[in-house]
Amino acid sequence: MTVAIDRTTPDERVPSPPARLSLTPTSPVPGLLDGAWWPRSRDLLRELPALTDVLDARWGRITRISVNPAHWPVIPHKVPATGHTVKVGWFTDEQDPHKVILLSYTTGRWDLLVIPPETSAAAAARLMSAAATVGALLTASSLMASETATHALAPSSPRTPRRGRE
Repeated sequence: MTVAIDRTTPDERVPSPPARLSLTPTSPVPGLLDGAWWPRSRDLLRELPALTDVLDARWGRITRISVNPAHWPVIPHKVPATGHTVKVGWFTDEQDPHKVILLSYTTGRWDLLVIPPETSAAAAARLMSAAATVGALLTASSLMASETATHALAPSSPRTPRRGRE
């Protein structure tokens, strides 16, 4: 896969709709994910400012973000956020393709499941709930695979054999 990296940062931010986000409640029990994010598109330059606006207030200023380029056609080097710029990096083999890693110099690291923009609202709600479960030990890819398997086995699926008289 070829990754396009845009090293320019526009001077003006394009207004974004609010981030669709579900975060794990504060708990002493750690899990593998800190919640889920359901972007509206695969445009990081458009989607990340809304995400950082929400998380800056909750977790402290987000300074770096890391993604796997498998699902992002263009990865900007920097993204403007309210009052600062966020650096964006990417890893192919080291990072789960369904996860975004957010870093703050002052308070730490958070891992969020990234729900593909084309996901149905019902599936996104299930995934957001599962990713925000305190102490959950499923990876982002495991959650996505589980949702895919569950959806494929649903009674309304065309793959499910019909029972009855033939």
